[in-house]
Amino acid sequence: MTTPADLLARLAAPGAPAFALLHRRAPRLATDTVEVLVGTVGAYDTLAELPVRSGLPAGGPRHDLLALVPYRQIRERGFDAHDDGTPLQALEIDEQYAFPLAEVLPALPQRRVALDGGTFDIDDERYAGIVRRVIEDEIGRGEGANFVIRRDFRGRLDGFDTGLALTLFRRLLEQERGAYWTFLVHTGERVLVGASPEVHVRQSGGTVVMNPISGTYRHPAGGPTLDSLLEFLHDPKELEELTMVVDEELKMMCTVGDLGGQVLGPRLKEMAHLAHTEYELRGRTSLDVREVLKETMFAATVTGSPVQNATRVIHRYEGSGRGYYSGALALIGRSASGGQQLDSPICIRAADIAPATGELVVRVGATLVRHSDPHSEVAETHAKAAGVLTAIGALDAPARTSDRGEGPRLADDHRVQAALDARRANLAPFWLRMQQPAAAGPGPESLVVDGEDTFTSMLAHLLTSLGHRVTVLRYDTPGLRERVAAHTGPLVLGPGPGDPADPDDAKMAVLRPIVADALAGVRSGTRTAPLLAVCLSHQLLSAQLGLPLARKAVPYQGAQEQIDLFGERHTVGFYNTFTARCDDAAAERLAAEGVEVSRDPLTGDVHALRGPGFAALQFHPESVLTRDGIGIVSGLLQTPAALHG
Repeated sequence: MTTPADLLARLAAPGAPAFALLHRRAPRLATDTVEVLVGTVGAYDTLAELPVRSGLPAGGPRHDLLALVPYRQIRERGFDAHDDGTPLQALEIDEQYAFPLAEVLPALPQRRVALDGGTFDIDDERYAGIVRRVIEDEIGRGEGANFVIRRDFRGRLDGFDTGLALTLFRRLLEQERGAYWTFLVHTGERVLVGASPEVHVRQSGGTVVMNPISGTYRHPAGGPTLDSLLEFLHDPKELEELTMVVDEELKMMCTVGDLGGQVLGPRLKEMAHLAHTEYELRGRTSLDVREVLKETMFAATVTGSPVQNATRVIHRYEGSGRGYYSGALALIGRSASGGQQLDSPICIRAADIAPATGELVVRVGATLVRHSDPHSEVAETHAKAAGVLTAIGALDAPARTSDRGEGPRLADDHRVQAALDARRANLAPFWLRMQQPAAAGPGPESLVVDGEDTFTSMLAHLLTSLGHRVTVLRYDTPGLRERVAAHTGPLVLGPGPGDPADPDDAKMAVLRPIVADALAGVRSGTRTAPLLAVCLSHQLLSAQLGLPLARKAVPYQGAQEQIDLFGERHTVGFYNTFTARCDDAAAERLAAEGVEVSRDPLTGDVHALRGPGFAALQFHPESVLTRDGIGIVSGLLQTPAALHG
């Protein structure tokens, strides 16, 4: 019978095979179990090439593959990334073991860890300057709602070998708390050891789960306190940061999920040096696990939103590749019935080590939003690195080092639960329940135009729930203007990043005539189906109606506001840096043309427009921040309310 000590001694010996040690907190898995996987490593160009097995596994459920998905793999989706050559690798599992943690811990070595040097490649003041530039030049120019920019801690471990890697794994097990995966992966050419708090994506039995985590409570010097935690939970910046990534990952969920996604939570995840707020998104999918991995590259919590433009911003501000940071580990296997299973954490809070030299890098980033304080974001990167830096000896371990056998946590306090429940109360009920298929029947055939923001996947899901049959086309689809002109059903012109007034923006040059044609069609009566324009397309439509466009003094990226929408109060979510403006004279002119304007009475910012056959919304009706988005869309497109009652 193989014992942990015997197996670890074998893996630490010269010429040992590739292996992984995993302490996972997946559902239906004993949290005090360490799995040991042994096999051979192969390299692949694309996710589709991963050798996923099918059929009934011999002897019950099993793991077949542990994939290491680097950040550069996002180029498979056509997104920007520095090509640093980090390979897509997979450990094909020949042997798998599961041992009680209590048996594994004493078998792991306790070696002295000596760090030579060790510093961030970007110092604190320079990183604070990057934060300021991203807020002013990217969020302030409408390039997106939030962005994650990284910095790297680099050093060298003296006398590094497999025994030292196992020591680091032991230290993380003993010192960190609340991690989703604590892991050590040794491919022979590199070692990854870390404690990731965040699920990337899980899949089992057709159920797919994502777990966006954002908002960081850094423990005060004297340790966490209830008062400071409650102050964090009521901080508008932290609230907006989390809801923005929920929206972004709902976009992915609506892409991979057959029935969209249900939002569960929020919850508090407490760790050794910090705590995070998190939601769980749950849906159903019929996709292969490799396709799910591809369509979810990568979480907004480590890139930004919208994701495609976030990758461009990352490419501009980060001068080198990310390696495996912000990519994913992916454990792929089969259930007892032969169904595909996937458990994938985001690859963060990890040290990437070259075994031959002991050179290591720990990559960390902060989520930058419109309210970010540069020095606070600097401190956040230090806090996020602290778990791994403590394990390698760069920081002292916190006094409270284990989550086993502890008393009640702060999350158990009723005031903390009340603060979390208050957040849920402001979300759209539509997204808080599992969606059901619309009643079968010949519903409207609707076309949605994507302006490079996959909020359109949520719009498509919302329309599908109203009985529509939906096609989504990106703005750069060949022949798009002609296809839109030929479409006879409802038309939804969607959102996207960028300055709508920029005369040199190639995307705006494509979208302006499409918006102009559609508006002219409904106003002349040649287009009889309704037209709805959202966010960017709303701004372009407003310009066609003669309204000036302006940059807002304070971006409304991820802002939830109450507005008067054509005489009714609504709570809605905005993601805009630019806005159309309408004064009294312009409102009177448009009224004479049969166009109603919903606007801010103080600034003149246009919230919405509607006229015969068309409507335009600056806010996002599909957002989790818009309380009754489905009712608003149903009314504006004149969809029978019975379909969503």
